[in-house]
Amino acid sequence: MDLLFLFEWLDTSFLATMSKAYGGVFAVVQMFHLLSMSMLGGMVILSDLRLLGVLMKDVPSEVVVENTNKWFGVALVVLIISGIFMSSAVALKLYYNEMYWAKMITLLIGIVFFYAIRKPLLKHDHSTINPWALRSLAVSSLIIWFTVAASGRWIGFS
Repeated sequence: MDLLFLFEWLDTSFLATMSKAYGGVFAVVQMFHLLSMSMLGGMVILSDLRLLGVLMKDVPSEVVVENTNKWFGVALVVLIISGIFMSSAVALKLYYNEMYWAKMITLLIGIVFFYAIRKPLLKHDHSTINPWALRSLAVSSLIIWFTVAASGRWIGFS
């Protein structure tokens, strides 16, 4: 399925006009994008390192995971909304950028992993889950989200 029509529409949308015409608005949206990336990354690192037994050993992992999941969701929503706005300014350029697609695919993998695998598994008492399963889950999560971040960072270099 070719999505070029969607990127052509986004490139001529009101969002694109605003993001191209008002640098200050773009800068504020970019600030929210960067802050939400930091929050999402922080929640992933905090909860996964707790599952690995590296951080906050005195706090039950269920408490850490439950609290970080809330903020993960908030960060993800802000990240997606601000990302769409920022993408509108360079939509056609992004369409032809392979690293953009790598980021979008890994982001989709990360979201599916989080909501379809990680969250359902971790809603159970963590003491009833095989410790190796918890460690594997945490390492997989860290790898996925590192890949999202690295491919996103690489967009500017390609």
